[in-house]
Amino acid sequence: MLYFIPTPIGNLEDISQRSLRLLLNIPLIFCEDTRVAKRLINLLKERFNQPENIEQKFISLHSHNEQNVIDTLNADIFLTSDAAYISDAGMPCVSDPGALLVRFAQKNSIPYEVLPGANALLLALVSSGFDGTNFYFHGFLPHKKEAREKELNRLLSLTCNVVLYESTHRILKFSKELALMAANRESFFIKEATKMYEKRFFGTAEEIYVKLQNSNLNGEWVVVIKGSTQEGGEVLSVNDIFPLSLPNKQKAKLLSKITGKSVKDWYDILNKDNEQ
Repeated sequence: MLYFIPTPIGNLEDISQRSLRLLLNIPLIFCEDTRVAKRLINLLKERFNQPENIEQKFISLHSHNEQNVIDTLNADIFLTSDAAYISDAGMPCVSDPGALLVRFAQKNSIPYEVLPGANALLLALVSSGFDGTNFYFHGFLPHKKEAREKELNRLLSLTCNVVLYESTHRILKFSKELALMAANRESFFIKEATKMYEKRFFGTAEEIYVKLQNSNLNGEWVVVIKGSTQEGGEVLSVNDIFPLSLPNKQKAKLLSKITGKSVKDWYDILNKDNEQ
C-alpha cells in the first residue's frame, strides 16, 4: 500500500494517531527533503515517546526531480512493502509535489490511500470569517512583475474568495500590490499558522499594508481575499491607467475609482513619479 500522509504545518500535536502510527512503521518514505523528513520523525518519536521500531529508507522526491524519480521506479516495490509520501508540511499535492506519484499508482494498479490532515489553506479560509462555500485556491503568484500583476488582476475579478500562499520575502511587496489595486477589498493575512508566533491581520488591503510595515514578517503566509462584488468582465487595473496619455488629475480620479484610495493620494503618487 502507498500512503499519502499529511504532516503538521506547525504544531506537532496536529498529527492524527493513524498518521503517526504509519509514519513510524513504514520502511520506505518518499519525501520533499530527506533532512526535513528525518527531523520530523525524530521529533515525533520524542514528543510521543515512541521507540525505534524499524530502519527506514528515505527517497527525495520534490518538484525538481519528481518525474525523473518516478521514471526509475519499479511498481513491484509497492506490492511487497508499504510506502508513504510526505511533503515538508501539510497535505501532499496541494502546492506541493505528489500528484505524479498518485498518477503512477493509478497507472500501475498500485493500491494507495490519502489520509486526511493538516492543511494551511482551509485553516486560513475558516479563520478569515469569509463564506467558505465557494473559493478559489491559487497557491503562489508568479515572481515576474508583469505576470504577477496580470494574475493578481484576474484573481481580483473573481466573485469567490481567493486563497494565496506567499513567502516571508515577498509578503510586504504583495500587500503593497494588493493595496494599490484594491485598497478597500476585505482581506485576511495569517503567518506561522498553528505555531507559537502565529499572527493574524484582518481589514481592508490598505489597512493591512500599513500594519505589516511595522510588523515582524518572518514566517510562512496564507492570504484570503474576499471575492469581488462586481460580476463579469475584467477588472481594470492600476497598470492599465498609468500609461494613458491623460493629465495626472484625471488619472488620479480613475485610480481612485478602481482602488478606493483617495484622489489626493493618487495625485501625489503620480506627481512624485513624474519628478523621478
